[in-house]
Amino acid sequence: MLKKIFRIFLRDIKSTKRESMAIYIIVMPILMAIAITLFAPGLNDTTVNLAMLRSDDTEHIEFMEQFAKVELFDNVDELERRVNKRDDIAAIAPTGNSYEVILQGDEHEIIETYAVMLQSLYDTDASSEDTNASIMSFERTVPPLKTKLVNMLISMTVMLAGMLIALSIVTEKSENTINALNVTPLSQTGFVIGKSMTGGLVSMVSIIISLFITGYYDINWFMIILVGVTSMILSLIIGFVQGLASDDIIEAATNVKMVFLPIAGSIVGYELLSDKWQWTMYWSPFYWAYKANDMILSKTADWPTVLFCTGMVLALSLAVYFLAKPKIRKGLS
Repeated sequence: MLKKIFRIFLRDIKSTKRESMAIYIIVMPILMAIAITLFAPGLNDTTVNLAMLRSDDTEHIEFMEQFAKVELFDNVDELERRVNKRDDIAAIAPTGNSYEVILQGDEHEIIETYAVMLQSLYDTDASSEDTNASIMSFERTVPPLKTKLVNMLISMTVMLAGMLIALSIVTEKSENTINALNVTPLSQTGFVIGKSMTGGLVSMVSIIISLFITGYYDINWFMIILVGVTSMILSLIIGFVQGLASDDIIEAATNVKMVFLPIAGSIVGYELLSDKWQWTMYWSPFYWAYKANDMILSKTADWPTVLFCTGMVLALSLAVYFLAKPKIRKGLS
C-alpha cells in the first residue's frame, strides 16, 4: 500500500516538471519572498529621504544617515534636479558657514519640519545619548508590515497546494488514469493520500524557503509547520473537488483561485475588525490559520493559543471534508 502511494507521489513530481503552470506555482512564492525582503521596511526604518552633497562633511552625512535615508550627489544642480522630482525629498546643502534646506514646495509639511529639526540638532551637537526618552516597542521585535506580508504569502502558498492538486487531477482525467484506478489494488483513500503528498510537500518547502529568505530564522518551527499542515487540509480538499469538476487546466486554476476571496476576507477581517466583531470571522479556517501565523511570526505565540487555533482549523476543515466526501468518491468512481 505504502509503496503504491509513494509511486503516485513520484509520478506527480515528474509530471509537475512538465507543466509550466505548476512550475510557476512553485516558483512564485519564492520570488514574492525575495520582493518582500527587498522592499518591506525594517522595524526602525524611516520613510524620510534627504539629499546631500558628496563633498559635504563626513561627520554631517553620518549624523543624517542615523535618522533618514540619505542620497548623495556631486553638485548643487544634481541636488536641485533630485528635489524637483515627484516624490517627497528635502535637500540640505552648505552655504558658507551654515546650511540651507532646499524644497520643491509641494512636499508634505513633516518633510520640511524633520529636515530643519535634524539640522538644528546637528548644529547644537545633540546626540541620541542626550535624550531621556524611552522607546515603547509594544512587544514587537520584527517589522509589523513585513510580518503581515509574509503571513499573507503563507496563506497564498497554502492555497496554491490545492491548485497543484487540481491541475494534477485534470491531467489524470485527460489521460484516463482515474478510471483505471478502479481495476487496481490501490484504494481511493490511497490515491487521495498519494496525490495530497505532492501539493503538501511542495507548499511546505516553499513556505520554509520563503521564511528563510525573509529572515525569520528564529521562530518556533514546530508551531509554523503544525499550522501549515492543518491549514493545508482544506486546500487539498478544495483542490480535489475543483479538479474533479473541471475539464481543463485553465478551468481548474480559475475555480481554485475563487477560494482566494474567503482568504482575503479572512485577512481583512482579522486586521480591520474591532475585537467585538472578530467573532464574525470564526467560521473561516483561514482566519484561525492567519491569526496563529501572525502570533508565531511576531514571536508572541504560546502553545495553548496555537493549539486552539489549529484545533479550529482542523475541525472546520474536517467538516468541509465530510461534506465534500461523497462528491470526491463519486468523481473517482
